[in-house]
Amino acid sequence: MRAGAYGGQRNSARRAASPAPDLSGLPVAKNEEYEADIVGIGHEGEGVGRVNGFTLFIKGALPGERVLVKVMKLKKQYGYAKLLRILKASPDRIDAPCPIYSQCGGCQLQHLSYEAQLRFKRQLVVDNLERIGKLQVAGSGGIAEEQSEEKAGTVSGAEGIIVHPTLGMDDPWRYRNKAQVPIGFEAASAEREGGLVGGFYAQGSHRIIDMDECLIQQENNDLVVAEVKRIARELGIRAYNEETHKGLLRHVVARYGFNTGDIMVVLITNGESLPHVDELVGLLRQAIPGIKSICQNINKEQTNVIFGDKTKVLWGDDVIYDTIGDVRFAISARSFYQVNPVQTEVLYGKALDFAGLSGEEIVIDAYCGIGTISLFLAQRASQVYGVEIVGEAIDDARRNAQLNGIRNVQFETGAAEVVIPEWRRQGIAPDVIVVDPPRKGCDAALLDTILEMRPSRVVYVSCNPSTLARDLQVLAVGGYSTVEVQPVDMFPHTVHVESVALLVRDGTAY
Repeated sequence: MRAGAYGGQRNSARRAASPAPDLSGLPVAKNEEYEADIVGIGHEGEGVGRVNGFTLFIKGALPGERVLVKVMKLKKQYGYAKLLRILKASPDRIDAPCPIYSQCGGCQLQHLSYEAQLRFKRQLVVDNLERIGKLQVAGSGGIAEEQSEEKAGTVSGAEGIIVHPTLGMDDPWRYRNKAQVPIGFEAASAEREGGLVGGFYAQGSHRIIDMDECLIQQENNDLVVAEVKRIARELGIRAYNEETHKGLLRHVVARYGFNTGDIMVVLITNGESLPHVDELVGLLRQAIPGIKSICQNINKEQTNVIFGDKTKVLWGDDVIYDTIGDVRFAISARSFYQVNPVQTEVLYGKALDFAGLSGEEIVIDAYCGIGTISLFLAQRASQVYGVEIVGEAIDDARRNAQLNGIRNVQFETGAAEVVIPEWRRQGIAPDVIVVDPPRKGCDAALLDTILEMRPSRVVYVSCNPSTLARDLQVLAVGGYSTVEVQPVDMFPHTVHVESVALLVRDGTAY
């Protein structure tokens, strides 16, 4: 039995012992069919429907539609339903071009026109700013009740925060420079013997949908995955089975330099030994033009985390290279590097504009990663200080600074909320602080530190509108006004949206 299975049994027992929620009196019933009006899109891309005032989440439905649904699951406040038929279609509905779109969980919005996706993502940012941040958005027609008169959250007072239209792509396909594809076994059937498969997980499950191409992946990544699967089958390399923790090949990671053509292949294995390694390397080099690096990462843990701690180079270099704007980056197997380089340049360009640098400023870049934003900022700042908790990322950042001959940057490993106060004690007084946190948002201690250091500007780069709104509200109470927010579509055909927000200290000229 897998580790944790006994815990799962205990949880099941506890759930069984708990009284079932009283669902009597609800205006809908399980397994019954209803007509629903779709009023919005949920966080997972599902349609938000209303039936007699009750909320149902319906995969595949779009705002403005009227649909026939079957209720599948109910809770006290909401439920889930299956789309049976579209009675009135949205004018924004299109046919998804991907043949496995209905099965795969990688994209959620291919059935929505791209123009409508961009509108939805802007509205998602607006809704979070108003509902969670209690901030006023210009032109939205209202302000949250809890917001005080003294802290309107804007420089322009009642006019509110300007939320710009989402910056989208001219061609919103084939934009990803990295593929992380799980490898597993297909169940045997009467017609087909079970064998090695690789693809993305079906939505809400760990069932792998085997695929030959992904329309949001760069074509070379598709080639890498296809060739690794083919060669692994030829050489008899066993796929990993997460239920039994047996087998060898867990994931294939392909990285591609959009502006260099460099290709890296990383094989994630459940063990050190890789059979037929020389033949494997030779066949990959023969099959994949432009390949520069073949690596093996060892992950023997029973975990959903893709990478293990140890990586070794089987052939070629330990890095590949790519450029964003005028800055060149070395990318290792485990480096964090934005997956959409075209939109990354747009995103970082906007962050640079919001920083308002003249060449004299001191800038701190919290959550600096491998130095991508830091090196952009350094082109216009007097001095940039970057901090990141992952030591490998700081090693990459220093290497990237050296690679570009950029000397007015200093990188340090540690938690931003620990390192930045130490810099303050050393007399470092930033004019601008840039933050680019993970989805959970900024650590509360870091927000306190920003308020204590009182830079004239804060530039907040966010991948999660809800935590962005939460943190902007904290900074608003502390004396910072959000002036404008620019959504950027880094991940077309998914529900995700990045944003850049400009905040200025109250009383500061803008």
